[in-house]
Amino acid sequence: MSSSESTYETCLKSLAVNGNEEAPSTDALLQCITTTFDAQINNTNDSIDAFFLLYAASLVFFMQAGFAMLCAGCVRINNVQNTLLKNMLDACGASLGFYTVGYAFAFGGSFDDEYGKSFIGSENFFLMGVENDSFWLFQFAFCATSATIVAGTLAERCQMTAYLAYSIMLSAFVYPVVVRSIWSKSGFLSAVAADPLWGVGMVDFAGSTVVHITGGMTALIATMILGPRTGRFYDLRGKPLAEPKEMPGHSLSLQCLGTFILWFGWYGFNSGSIISLSLQDNYLVLSHTAVNTTLSAAAGCIAALFLSTIISERFTGEISFNLQYAMNGCLSGLVSVTASCSVVTSWAAIIIGFLGGMLYIGVSKLLVKRRIDDAVDAVPVHLASGIWGSIAAGLFATPKWMEQVYDNPEAGLFYGGGHLLACQSVGVLFVIAWVVAIMTPFFWALHYFGFLRADSLEEVVGLDIGYMGGRS
Repeated sequence: MSSSESTYETCLKSLAVNGNEEAPSTDALLQCITTTFDAQINNTNDSIDAFFLLYAASLVFFMQAGFAMLCAGCVRINNVQNTLLKNMLDACGASLGFYTVGYAFAFGGSFDDEYGKSFIGSENFFLMGVENDSFWLFQFAFCATSATIVAGTLAERCQMTAYLAYSIMLSAFVYPVVVRSIWSKSGFLSAVAADPLWGVGMVDFAGSTVVHITGGMTALIATMILGPRTGRFYDLRGKPLAEPKEMPGHSLSLQCLGTFILWFGWYGFNSGSIISLSLQDNYLVLSHTAVNTTLSAAAGCIAALFLSTIISERFTGEISFNLQYAMNGCLSGLVSVTASCSVVTSWAAIIIGFLGGMLYIGVSKLLVKRRIDDAVDAVPVHLASGIWGSIAAGLFATPKWMEQVYDNPEAGLFYGGGHLLACQSVGVLFVIAWVVAIMTPFFWALHYFGFLRADSLEEVVGLDIGYMGGRS
C-alpha cells in the first residue's frame, strides 16, 4: 500500500476481479480492512518492541563504560591501561563467544513449543535461523556484563592471555547453560516453562542469579587460585602481615563516575527485561521496575555508608564517611533487587537494598580477614548480593505482581507461599555448583601451565609497563 493510498482504496483494488467494476460486498470489504489494520498494528507492535530492546541493550552495553571507569579508578596508576584493555576484551570476547555458540546453547530451539526441556541448546549456531536480532543483542549485553565482573577482581596481577581465554569460556559455555536453565522456556528452573518446577519455577527477572552469581562466583574462584597482589597480605618472604596493606586506587573520581554510569545503565538492565513493551499493561511493570531499581540503589548506598561509619567510629573513635563503601553499597542494592524488581512492592525494594548494602560491608571485611584479594570488591557486590537478591525474591514476591509478570499467583514466603523460595534456593545452589565444577579446573589448568599470573617483576613495576609499553 502506497503512503498516499487509503486502506479503503487498497481493499477496493484487491477485491476487484478481472476488471469487474461492481462494488464488493460489505462483508468482504470489512474483512479486508480488518485484516489490513491487524497486520499494520502487529507490524507497529513488533517495531516498538524491537526498538525498545535495542534501546535497552544500548543502556546495558553502556554499563561496560561504567565498569571500565570503576575498575580504572580502583587500580594504581601503573595498571590503568592494562585494566581498560581487559574491559575492552570482555566485550569483544563475549560478542564472539555468544554469537558462535553461546546463544545457541542458551536459547537454541527454545521458542519452539514442541522442543521440550533440555540442559543445553542445539540449534541457531552462528545465529542461523534467528529472525529477531534485537533479542540477541540484548542478551549479548547481559553476557558481556557477567564476563566483565571478573575484570576488577583480578586487576594488577593477571595475564592478558588468561583473561581473554576465561572471557570466551564464560560467554560461550558456562553462562549460556545458566541462561537456558533459568530464562529459557526449555529450562528446568524456568518460571516461563510450560511445566515449571513446583508449579512456579525460579524468578530471576533481570539476573541476580544468572548474571551476578555467575560472574561473582567466577571471580571468587579466579582470585583464590590466582592469589593476592604482591605485598597485600604477605611480605616479600611470604610471611603474613600483621595488618593487610592498603592498596587504594588512584582515582575516586573515576570510581564515582563509573558508579553513576552503572546505575544509569541498570534502568535498561532491569526495566528492559520486560522484553516486550507492546503487551497489555507491560508499561506498568516497566515503570514499577524502574522505581524499585531506584529505591533499592539508594537504600543500599545509605546502609553501607552509615554501617561503615558506625564501624569506623567504634574502632577509631572518629566519625568518617567512606565514599567507596557508599558507591559499592549502591551497586549492592542494585544487584540485590535485580531478581525481584518487577514482583515486589516499593517498600520491599527498600528493605532488599538496605540489607544488600549491609551484607556487602560484612562480606567485604570477611574477604580481607580470609586474605582473599578482591581489588574492586566484586565478590561481595555481585556474588553475596546476588545470592541475597535471589533469596529475597522468594520472600517478598507479591501475588499481584507475580500474576502480572509471570501469569502465576504463587507468591513469596511472606505472602503465604513456600514453593517459590524453594525454587530460588535450588537455583542458587545449581548455579554455584555449575560454575565451581567448570571454572575451577579451568583456572587451575591456566595456573598449572603458567598462563594465569603475571610475572612478579611486571606486577611490581605495573602491568602497563610490562604489557602496554608505558604508563597511561
